[in-house]
Amino acid sequence: MQPVLFTNGQLFSPHAASPADSVYVEDGVIRAIGKTAELRLQLAGRDYRTVDWDGGCVLPGLVDAHMHLGMHGMKLGMLDFTEAASKEEMLAMLRARAAVTPPGEWILGLNWNENNFPDGKIPHLLELDEITTEHPVYLTRTCFHAYLGNSEAFRRAGVTADTPDPESGAFGRGLNGRLNGCIYENASAPFADVQPVPDPSMLKTVMFQACQDALRLGLTGAHTEDLRLLGSVEAMLRIHRELKEEGLYFRTHQLMYHGFLDEMEALGIQAGSGSNWNRIGAVKLFADGAIGGRTALLKEAYYDAPHTRGLAMHSPEELREIVGRARKLGYPVAFHAIGDGAAEMMTEVLEQLPLSREARLPDRFIHAQVVHPDAVKRMSKLNLAVDLQPRFVASDFPWVLERVGPDRTSWLYAWKKWLLTGLPCSGGSDAPIEPLNPLLGIHAAVTRRKPEESHEGYMPEEKLSITEAIRLFTSGSAGAAGEAGQRGSIELGKYADFTVVDRNLADGMDPDDLLRTSVRMTIVNGKIGYTA
Repeated sequence: MQPVLFTNGQLFSPHAASPADSVYVEDGVIRAIGKTAELRLQLAGRDYRTVDWDGGCVLPGLVDAHMHLGMHGMKLGMLDFTEAASKEEMLAMLRARAAVTPPGEWILGLNWNENNFPDGKIPHLLELDEITTEHPVYLTRTCFHAYLGNSEAFRRAGVTADTPDPESGAFGRGLNGRLNGCIYENASAPFADVQPVPDPSMLKTVMFQACQDALRLGLTGAHTEDLRLLGSVEAMLRIHRELKEEGLYFRTHQLMYHGFLDEMEALGIQAGSGSNWNRIGAVKLFADGAIGGRTALLKEAYYDAPHTRGLAMHSPEELREIVGRARKLGYPVAFHAIGDGAAEMMTEVLEQLPLSREARLPDRFIHAQVVHPDAVKRMSKLNLAVDLQPRFVASDFPWVLERVGPDRTSWLYAWKKWLLTGLPCSGGSDAPIEPLNPLLGIHAAVTRRKPEESHEGYMPEEKLSITEAIRLFTSGSAGAAGEAGQRGSIELGKYADFTVVDRNLADGMDPDDLLRTSVRMTIVNGKIGYTA
């Protein structure tokens, strides 16, 4: 690999304007930083090529610390309801798709969110049937914890009004006991089982398209969980190996869904193993659902639905069994917990089965949206990183306040308070649930509002500075992956990961300028993965 001198950039410096404008890279590692003229003198006689950053702002490579590459790739070809502003718009989009879909084929859609509808109403099974009974229809809510299906989808799944609710799941029913089309949490399993399984070539294409899209958005890497889509650890390893061999320059850190522990043990793969391009991370598990569909587990009942506290995906005994097995295999765990009830359950399990302070990779607390201060104090004593998704603030406020009520707001999406705990905090999108664009995540962390809004922000005391927000997606993501000494900042000896944008990002800037910022170049391990 020929050495590269990258020149004419504004290097991101949190403390002061950096006098350096150039970086020299050998074997993917930063070997010198300085002014162009000085570095050219030092490199006299050496063989290298030059890349001009053309005055762009050079950030440490942005990394999404929690997303699902495979599903993001699938989303690119699916019916996407993100922009649907009412039930009627949602049904119109479905009607248009049904008109061009061959009879008998599944119609799959995602990202509907009734909280964005004026009346908060979602389509009923009968309304889906009015559009089509020739296609099975299966639509995934924005949280990926609730779904909608028509009668043909229920027929193929073998679910009737007499089918009992599964453990940690439910089928929606009206007052008359008839199915209304809603499907919650683990009740989705029979529907997933009867949908066509993508063939290996399609899955590889989906992963390639997702990685290319991430590079276009300025991401040099992603922490992703894809095993449930790809079907096996072997398939995941093969796809990423082949994509790298075919010239894809994108780095992945894999969270390993706990249902694949048997295969992981049989293959003998270890946490932290792999290459600079695809590395094995923690064991992923779910403690609860999502707050939008009221399946996140709260300690006390939902304020706007006093009959429920949400759903626990596992009993405490089951959680201990999963974590205990991960520990025996040498793995940390990455646990999805949104409600304070789920966070408390996981805290107790981790206290009983602690991860060594010497472990290379920390345990990971994913989402951390509603957490009681007592649990936070206990967590701060653990070897734990916190994975935050700033865009959730833009999507979930103000309706989330109705879910939790006035007595549970002090630790609601409290990103600033999490930073003050001293625990490593990373930034992610949870794409395809939220947009993959990291600049939108940074904007949400800084403004605490939707891009189109102009108020001071929801819970403005929790706003982050531009520097703090960028660090979530740089040094924070590196820390969560056990790579703090290798990535996350522009320093000598670290890997040459850079995100180059068309304007200077700094504290004090108008945060709405983030919405007008474009990515010029994405560089991973010194290799150009994308250029505008």
